[in-house]
Amino acid sequence: MQKGDFEKAAGYFSEFIEENPEDAVGYVNFGNLLAAVGEFEKAITFFEKAIGLDENTTTAYYGAGNVYYNGEQFQSAQKMFLKAVQRGMDHSDVYFMLGMSYVQMEQSLPALPYLQRAVELNQEDTEARFQYGLCLAQQQSIDEAMQQFKLVVDQDPNHADAFYNLGVGFAFKEDAKKAMEMLDQALAIQPDHAMASNLKQLIQTF
Repeated sequence: MQKGDFEKAAGYFSEFIEENPEDAVGYVNFGNLLAAVGEFEKAITFFEKAIGLDENTTTAYYGAGNVYYNGEQFQSAQKMFLKAVQRGMDHSDVYFMLGMSYVQMEQSLPALPYLQRAVELNQEDTEARFQYGLCLAQQQSIDEAMQQFKLVVDQDPNHADAFYNLGVGFAFKEDAKKAMEMLDQALAIQPDHAMASNLKQLIQTF
């Protein structure tokens, strides 16, 4: 499966299921395979079969959550990721995806603890940290948000959006000089960053 030979993988997974029809893992693996080749409805059926065999199969909830998320069914995704967490999955990816499901539903407050946990479990995950920063900013926790954006640019000096959001933070604090520095950084990385360009023009008019 990792080599992209899905047909051969399907054969092995089918064989495993035939020999172990009561083992949930086989259905999870086949579900992941089906999801990888775009057979989303069939994938959900296999994840549901795995859950029916063993309701504590956290990878089945996680797999189903990913399918729903990619299909932009964010409420269904949120439910599946939450069930995975409730049944003991304690991995940065599931907390990130759970947080992002809330973000996509424009619910930044419930997203916060899950994105925070994702960052705690994987300090190197700049995307989780960035999204955590955005949620903090939406809750008016500007100082905390800026702290996260600073860590993002330390980890990834080419993160234009993090520099832009630092620019927004400094503009909010009425530090025009620092705001311009951050916006210039964002535009140096991504010259067509429209929001950074617009904010820069706005600051220059004052």
